[in-house]
Amino acid sequence: MADTTGLLAGTAYVTVDGLTVMVEGSFKYKPTRVKRETLTGMDGVHGYKEKPSAGSISMSLRDSRGTSVIGFNNQTNVTVVAQLANGKTIIGSHMWTVDEQEVDSEDAKFDVKWEGLSVTEN
Repeated sequence: MADTTGLLAGTAYVTVDGLTVMVEGSFKYKPTRVKRETLTGMDGVHGYKEKPSAGSISMSLRDSRGTSVIGFNNQTNVTVVAQLANGKTIIGSHMWTVDEQEVDSEDAKFDVKWEGLSVTEN
């Protein structure tokens, strides 16, 4: 058996509401809760402001005969679960898709981004 102690990246196995999807690449996740912005004036730095921020999960998927691209556009209140090479499990709960999905038929791939109130990493 191979020793994978140092394995940190390279694979992502993803399900959306329990359905396995083919991840082409570019898997990203954002478990943040707030967005901060520095406030400055003509006399210097004054501090910062803070606003709530939605968590997100995004990736490039492979289109196949069994894939409904419009189905992704219709997704609201879905659970996205990813198993990463580094051993982490990423869970997005009550997610909805944002942006539009456009298929690049050269490589049968399209990008999907979900946003929601909860993205956790375990």
